[in-house]
Amino acid sequence: MKQSTPWEFSDDRGRLVVAGERPERIVAYIQAGATLWDHGVRPVGLFGSMHDGVAADPAKAGELPLSEVRYLGSGAALHPETLLEDRPDLVVAVTYDGEQVYGLAAKTAQELEEQVPVATVAVGPGRSLAEVRERFAALAGSLGHGEPLALARELDAAEDELRRAGGGPVRPRVVALSPAGPDKVHLARPGTWPDLRALAEHGVEFPEPAAGAGANWSTVGWAEAAALAPDVVLIDVRVNAARVEALRTDENWRAIEARARLLSWNPEAPVSRRAHTRFFTEVARAVRAAAAGK
Repeated sequence: MKQSTPWEFSDDRGRLVVAGERPERIVAYIQAGATLWDHGVRPVGLFGSMHDGVAADPAKAGELPLSEVRYLGSGAALHPETLLEDRPDLVVAVTYDGEQVYGLAAKTAQELEEQVPVATVAVGPGRSLAEVRERFAALAGSLGHGEPLALARELDAAEDELRRAGGGPVRPRVVALSPAGPDKVHLARPGTWPDLRALAEHGVEFPEPAAGAGANWSTVGWAEAAALAPDVVLIDVRVNAARVEALRTDENWRAIEARARLLSWNPEAPVSRRAHTRFFTEVARAVRAAAAGK
């Protein structure tokens, strides 16, 4: 039954987002859209960030049917008029700093918000993965969609499996990275990424990259990455990251590839029980296989 009473949601910029009735036509940042899809909410449109291109990044899309949901563009191509073409009654985005709407220029976000409610969920380092997941669940719940109890049991089982894999006598070293090309690489600082921090809390061993200016990444050469001696590499597969094929001219990358198990990693993955169950299970299997192979 359609809810006809006023709808509201307190978002993570500290704003009370209100609408005359429960929103049904939702335009979302692609990570938020993929998360809402896992909760049974179908967005009418998606947009990307300044790092994205003219087409939706399939690595960010989760289980979204990209052929069926319109992609509105990214970066400088995003104007309020573009985002309003599908007549949304709510825009859902993410924020890293609790202030800015990620993916939109400040002026665009301000003009958009004058015409349609905009709700954000904080996904930055100040939140645990479980907290981010529960915030998205609360938003989806306010839109009339909840997660089945069975998904909570499946996530509990995946977390147990991860703890067993990471708690053995042999603890493989896991490094998360985003290739910038054959000359340099961005090494993720595990404490600043909610998903990596969750892995560490469940027993996965992350060597800490060298100190430096980057808050989320340590940008170094491949020799420094190889020196971390990873047994498992979580490798960024978003379209803005360099492809593995382009790295093989570097001997240090070749040494990493020969030694480590490579596992696809999306730093902007959907934040749902379904997605986290899959992620934890894949990491647990890679860690267990690396321990057995040492």
